[in-house]
Amino acid sequence: MSENTTQETPDARSFEERVFSRFDSLDARLNALEEKVDVRLHETRPIWEAILSRLDNIDGEIKAVNRRVRVLHDDILRAREIRKTCASA
Repeated sequence: MSENTTQETPDARSFEERVFSRFDSLDARLNALEEKVDVRLHETRPIWEAILSRLDNIDGEIKAVNRRVRVLHDDILRAREIRKTCASA
C-alpha cells in the first residue's frame, strides 16, 4: 500500500523554484539588515570618536595628576627626613 501522504501545495512552482524564492527572500532581508547596521554605525561613529577623544584627554589629565602626586609624595618624604635630622641634631 503506497499512499502519498504529502500534501499538495497551492503553489504551482517547482520545489527548486520555491527554495530559490526563499533564498532570494532571505537574501533581501539580510541586505536590508546590513543596510540598517551600516546606517546605525554611521550614526554612532561620531559619538564614539568624541568619547574616545575625551577618554584620551582624561587619560592625559590622570597622568598629570599622578606626576603631581608623586612629586608631593617625594616632597613629604624629604620633609620627614629633614625633620628627623633637625630633631636629632
